[in-house]
Amino acid sequence: MTALLGLALALTLQTTPSPQAEAWTWTLYSDSGPLVLANEIPDTPRLRATLECAPGSSIVRLTLYGAAPAEGIAVITSGTASANAEARPRRGQLQTMLRADHPVFAAFLANGKLQVAVGEQTSPVEIDRANLSKLRRFAELCTG
Repeated sequence: MTALLGLALALTLQTTPSPQAEAWTWTLYSDSGPLVLANEIPDTPRLRATLECAPGSSIVRLTLYGAAPAEGIAVITSGTASANAEARPRRGQLQTMLRADHPVFAAFLANGKLQVAVGEQTSPVEIDRANLSKLRRFAELCTG
């Protein structure tokens, strides 16, 4: 009987999603200051990625959190489009810049997938279909 209860508990724990796994979302901040699209757990300091842009500038600063900081040339790809940009480590983050009117960003708007590679390190950025409208709104305001 104890073994059966243990098995039932183990199966329940395996099939129940963790609250933190469900809490990650994309949030668009466009009220004041720079536009920010953040992959975050709301109301916490936890971030995976941010895209920042001054409205109308078309210049996007991409910051990856949790990626190994690297310096050099980043190869940014989405679909078949690619771009090269300078990558800079900053306080445990990896930062790079790209233009919102570049073909790689247009592909990112279409498919929600972006890869940033610096040397041997590759970091993905993915926006699910439910949040693609936030990315498109960010791009609209950024290129304004």
